Amino acid sequence: MVSVDDPETNARFAAELSLDFPILSDPSRKTARAYGVLGETGHARRVTFYIDVDGIIRGIDQQVAVGSHGPDVARRLSELGFPRR
Repeated sequence: MVSVDDPETNARFAAELSLDFPILSDPSRKTARAYGVLGETGHARRVTFYIDVDGIIRGIDQQVAVGSHGPDVARRLSELGFPRR
């Protein structure tokens, strides 16, 4: 997960959600621009990129439904042939 917020804000958000992974910070918005997800307001749009271990983008979900995103991601990872851990 990447956000244009600063590292401290992302750390607080991750703690509030009890996430077991860090939220990467992109305050310069350079990565958001490179991936084409920076919106007109300066915030990144919610887009999921499925990137394999070789760094190849295997899929993109541009219609993220926040309420079902976890199961949606799990289903898409399976469809793309990513191994389960």
